[in-house]
Amino acid sequence: MSPEAPLLEVNGLSSGYGRLPVLREVSLTARAGEIVALVGGNGAGKSTLLKTLSGLLPMTAGSIVWEGVEIGGRKPGAIVDLGLLHVAEGRRLFRGQSVENNLDLGVYGSRLSRDAERRRLDEVLGMFPMLAERRGVLAGALSGGQQQMLAIAQALMRTPRLLMLDEPSLGLAPIVVDQVFELLLRLRDQGCAVLLVEQLVERALEVAEHAVILQNGRVVASGKAADLRGGAELARAYLTG
Repeated sequence: MSPEAPLLEVNGLSSGYGRLPVLREVSLTARAGEIVALVGGNGAGKSTLLKTLSGLLPMTAGSIVWEGVEIGGRKPGAIVDLGLLHVAEGRRLFRGQSVENNLDLGVYGSRLSRDAERRRLDEVLGMFPMLAERRGVLAGALSGGQQQMLAIAQALMRTPRLLMLDEPSLGLAPIVVDQVFELLLRLRDQGCAVLLVEQLVERALEVAEHAVILQNGRVVASGKAADLRGGAELARAYLTG
């Protein structure tokens, strides 16, 4: 695989909830070391797209290709094993478990040796000093910002090649939002691909190389993020849903 080839290629993807269609013929690509912003109004299908790519929702048409291999229809665990990690909206942690236990659970079911798990734990805690200082604290006792960092850190325990983030800044103080975006840039610089769903559209488009605008479950525009900022397609997507 050449460095320029996409890690992920989505072509004509459709999915939904039971008989309720949401996504309609969505196509996009993501490459290593690239942030792709998924933007659009409420109900546009952004979260549904991430859930479908994660295997949490079945696709009804189209294809999901990872490094040239079709992975549509695979179980969520198999998709995680490929290196596609999804941090869902709402900081879904084991709140009655410690920070360290939550991180350990991030590699549950992996084939890492115990020594490799401990090395990865040290690496991830090195990226999050605030968590390292609270490794014995229950996740439910952390602040909202700390919980969001823990949710991301838990995914990073698997050393993802593509990280899918759904509204990482939701409900966070501005200083913590800055920390989240700084982390995304570091991950990008390390070669990780990122699919970013974010309510702070301008911030998302500032850090992203590419953007995909969704409206009513369809892609209405895609291209370089800088070119789409302030464009008519973006305005229409938020004015009309």
